[in-house]
Amino acid sequence: MQPDFWRDKRPAGVPNEIDLGAYKSVVEVFERSCKKFADRPAFTNLGVTLTYAELDRLSGAFAGYLQKHTDLQPGDRIAVQMPNILLRISAHRDRLFR
Repeated sequence: MQPDFWRDKRPAGVPNEIDLGAYKSVVEVFERSCKKFADRPAFTNLGVTLTYAELDRLSGAFAGYLQKHTDLQPGDRIAVQMPNILLRISAHRDRLFR
């Protein structure tokens, strides 16, 4: 695919180039998005909508549970196997163990 392929396909206001140094990690992108868009819908599934604030709270609660109620250590890897529903989104947060 040619580098210019997407130039005329992006919505107005979406830059053609991105600043790769704007964020330290995907976690930072997630955290900033949760703050910036706290009251906006993040996901809708099975008639339920989660805002970014709710997503932040739920994923943090799941991470806290794993940290306090399991033998997992920072750096351990886990597998999450469940249907593609909203609960899965909160489980896939990259900031489980900092």
